[in-house]
Amino acid sequence: MSHDLQFYIDGAWVDPVVPNNFNVIDPSTEDAFTQISLGTKADVDKAVAAAKRAFATFGFTEVEERLDILNRVIEVYKKRSKDLALAVSREMGAPRQMALDSQVGVGQAHLEKMAEVLKSFQFRHVKGSSLIVKEPIGVVGLITPWNWPLNQITCKVGPALAAGCTMVLKPSEIAPLDAIIFAEIIDEAGVPSGVFNLVNGDGPTVGQALASHPDVDMMSFTGSTRAGILVAKAAADTVKRVHQELGGKSANILFPDVDLERAVTKGVAGCFGNSGQSCNAPTRMFVPRDRHDEAAGYAKKAAEKFTVGPADAPATKLGPVVSQLQFDKIQGLIQSGIDEGATLVAGGPGRPAELNRGYFVRPTVFANVTHDMRIAKEEIFGPVLSIMPYDTVEQAIEQANDTVFGLASYIQAKDIEKARQAAARMRSGNVYINYPTWDAGLPFGGYKQSGNGREYAEYGLEDFLEIKGIAGYEAAE
Repeated sequence: MSHDLQFYIDGAWVDPVVPNNFNVIDPSTEDAFTQISLGTKADVDKAVAAAKRAFATFGFTEVEERLDILNRVIEVYKKRSKDLALAVSREMGAPRQMALDSQVGVGQAHLEKMAEVLKSFQFRHVKGSSLIVKEPIGVVGLITPWNWPLNQITCKVGPALAAGCTMVLKPSEIAPLDAIIFAEIIDEAGVPSGVFNLVNGDGPTVGQALASHPDVDMMSFTGSTRAGILVAKAAADTVKRVHQELGGKSANILFPDVDLERAVTKGVAGCFGNSGQSCNAPTRMFVPRDRHDEAAGYAKKAAEKFTVGPADAPATKLGPVVSQLQFDKIQGLIQSGIDEGATLVAGGPGRPAELNRGYFVRPTVFANVTHDMRIAKEEIFGPVLSIMPYDTVEQAIEQANDTVFGLASYIQAKDIEKARQAAARMRSGNVYINYPTWDAGLPFGGYKQSGNGREYAEYGLEDFLEIKGIAGYEAAE
């Protein structure tokens, strides 16, 4: 039986209080392929009440019990990996193999890393005659996006379970099916009733109800900076903790000593991955001015190797972007780059010539981009790279930091000491030197308007915990 039109509340699949069917669109075809129901405040109230009841027990479980639950979730997750991949591919357009290897794969990695962390995490320690205890914060509201849906679900559900929190998840209504399957995984794994609850819906209704709910102790939100601000405002009246992972406009500084062709080629791939729909994508490439044209040539060559097409086509490297809204926004920003005088090196407005349906964006590279252009300032969230010439590394670092965002920075340099010195000066939550492999154990989160708090491994776990000091715990002699 399909659960697409239901919610998962208190360990059971239930119908919405008021049905409100909503089409889920396949971005490769622009056709609806299923429907979900959008929830209301009444559905949120039911889910929060279930979570609150469950916390009275689950919040006081032993670490070993929570570790056993996590391991059961991991086993069922692995069993359902192909179902998850197909759902992600259909709902947000990730190419099929990429959906399995990356979209589903990172979710598994996060759950496994959290289980590893939980085995040795110290929830209490004696300090003098006192005891310091780290306890679950309580009922948490989780709001996740459509671009890396399983990455964000597992980044939140994993540490919440490990901490002993109970939760209500609102996934993106644009890409909700993987979350429904995840709820089925939770159910099959035997997670106690009420610990995990799922309510589909939109931000202004379900998101608002969660963020403002007096019985929700914390909100963990991933999405746009605009929506993150609304969540924080809704949460303010009840003074709950708000953890936010928001937008980015990440700089990629190529030092004069690098192998330019390799650095540019990998930089293009990093920017275009997931069709450019990653908040930490290296979208601003800073190159030495005297090698700018050479860099632009390498970028053009790299961009033209990306095959754009439907998510189910074997040759596809770049699937569609997720929606008409995103497509239109990206097209407007590409046109702004042309209008403001940047040099169009590859791609440009419109779909690829061979595709007349679907939200497909041409892999686009601009050169001679200046710091004041919209494409240098605004998060595009599509396969669009801006190449920006610099005269000195000092100037590149200054311009890289001159943004409201601060999620990630990238540095390419043969001289590792110079790269380390530059990394220390970047105002971002993450710095990646010389395209390292992804690490589920590294903290992830932003400075400035890219958010607050950290996800991944023990850093994510810490954000779901309160600290209690118990004085006089040790008897005085």
